Order: sequence, then C-alpha cells, then structure tokens
Amino acid sequence: MERISRRRPPATLASLAAELGISRTTVSNAYNRPDQLSPQLRTRVMDAARALGYPGPDPVARSLRTRKAGAVGLLLAEKLSYAFRDPALVSFLEGLTSECDRAKTGLLLIPANPDAEDVGAVAGAAVDGFVAYAMPDDDPHLEAVLVRPVPAVICDQPLADGVDLVSVDDRAAMREIADHLTALGHRRIGVVSMRLGRKHRDGPVDIARQQRAHYHVQRNRLAGLQDGFEAAGVAWDRIPVVERFENSIEAGASGAAEILALDPGITAVVATSDILAFGVMEELARRHQRVPEDVAVTGFDGIKEALTRGLTTVSQPFTEKGRRAGQLLLEPNHRAEPRRVSLETEFLTGSTTAKPRT
Repeated sequence: MERISRRRPPATLASLAAELGISRTTVSNAYNRPDQLSPQLRTRVMDAARALGYPGPDPVARSLRTRKAGAVGLLLAEKLSYAFRDPALVSFLEGLTSECDRAKTGLLLIPANPDAEDVGAVAGAAVDGFVAYAMPDDDPHLEAVLVRPVPAVICDQPLADGVDLVSVDDRAAMREIADHLTALGHRRIGVVSMRLGRKHRDGPVDIARQQRAHYHVQRNRLAGLQDGFEAAGVAWDRIPVVERFENSIEAGASGAAEILALDPGITAVVATSDILAFGVMEELARRHQRVPEDVAVTGFDGIKEALTRGLTTVSQPFTEKGRRAGQLLLEPNHRAEPRRVSLETEFLTGSTTAKPRT
C-alpha cells in the first residue's frame, strides 16, 4: 500500500512563541524591531524559526495592522522598459530612490501605457503614496491616483489643484533656445516635438493642436519657441512642426526627414528632447549635411551624452527633481495650500549651432 506522508504544517508566530516560551511581541520584534532584543535572544528566535519552518511575519497582515505598505508608487506614462533606457528618467529615479533609501521604504513602478484605459494597477497598488511622472492631463491613471486617499506628488505635468508639484519653467527655458538661434540669424527653422497626446500620432502639427496639447511640458516648450521667434519677427505659423509619439533616435531621424520634406531650405532644427536631437543629427549625416555648417541642431534635457557630444541644449536637474519629489511625498505637508517647487535650468551653447550658411 502506498504510504502518504503528512508534512508538518509550518509554524506560526503564535506557535513559535509558545515553543520558546516567550511572547508573540518578542518574536515580532526579532523581525521588525531587532534593536529591542539582545543579540542572544534574537539569535535564539531566528534559529528556532528556521528549525520549525516559520517563514516570518505575514507582510499583508502587517500592512493591515499598521496601514502602511512600506512602498511608494511611481506612475509612468510609458512601458516599464522605458524607465531603464531613458537617460533622463534613470537620473530622476536615482534622486527619487535616494529619498526612498533615506526613509527606508520601497519603490513600485507602475507603467501606464498612454493608450490604455484599465486603471486596475493603480487602484490595486499597495503603496503609501504616488509620484506621477510627466503625465498628460487626460490620463485615467492619473485620475485614479488623485482619488486614492494617499499623498501624491506630480513631477513636470500637469498642474493639478491641491497636489504638490516639482517642475521647471519649460516655456522660459525653450525661449532661450529660440533667442539663441534668431540671434545667430536663423529664420528658416523646423521643430521635432515629443508627443502631444495619448493617442499614437506622428506627423505635422497645426497651431490648434499645439495649444490644446494634453502634455503640458511639450505645449509650454512650443509656446516658448513661439515667443522667441515672433519677438524676432519670425511668423510661427510659417515654421513646420512635426510630432513624434516615441522619444527615440529613430523617431528623431524620421521627424527630421519629414521636416526637410516640408522645407528643404531650413537652416536649423529644434528638437524638444536630446534623444530626438540625436536622431535629427543621424538623418542629416545620412543626407551628407553637416552640423552646424549646413543645419544647426538643438535639444532639450542636458543628458550626459548630449554634453559629451557638444549638443546645444537646455540642462535640467533630473536627479534633484527626483530627490525633491521624494522629499515632498515622504515629508508631511501641514499647510493647507499645495507646495510648488520650480528648479533652475541652464542653457548650454554647444558645437551644434552656428550662423546659417550664406
């Protein structure tokens, strides 16, 4: 006859305490507050736990008792892989996680694909608060965050009533690029912009779409360009602007090709990110057009590779932005009004801009 083995059920906190003749609080402290026990007693508890197969306190039960999940959520309007390949976001994560380390809390990444409507990942996330990173104003995931009864901080966009915000002045920063190009004498300029809405779209952008863009950062950057060009007498409606849904080198290259098809005589291309600017430069090299002798190129963000390659750009402090977002989230706000943190940017003149060819 086949014998059926009966495994001993795993020990519980109560059975371990009874086995050792100590209180359940003492067992719990061995895991959660080891400084409350002598080294000898904690060693005795842990040795007995291993021998009896006790797995440790149930984290779900603990969170129910303490009403703390021990983690903060970072909401991204991208696929999860974007957090590990985008240099700007990697720097932001460095700052945010440094504050999580200081507060001894974890970080949960919550991707929100722009064209997805299911907000279950947000509604069910076991977190003590959220940082929403560069979300469009019509994103249902952001709405789901803001109705949760936990603190939230928005980074970059959008501005929301009653919610803390960390950002830079994108409009003023991009105005510096416009002023720089017009001072050099450029008048025929094209723009390759990051996405303006949640739906996948690549192509030319009219002024109406620019002004109603749900991504406020891009809307403000385009407005800054308009401010600068019009101040120099360059009509904004004569400047071709194309949109790219993906922030990638390939997208920047295809955007440059489209710009050059719309106006082959342009002398400068403004990209609203450094990554797009790299793609613009690749397309110009493929066409045997020199930068900056034939076409000047500018970016935005100031990532490390941009500085190495001498790109004319605007540098923003991503690591500090992440750090400040973490501080706002993890430090209670005892004031009635929301906190607004605006960080400084720096315009950097590189080797990719010069006077237009004659």
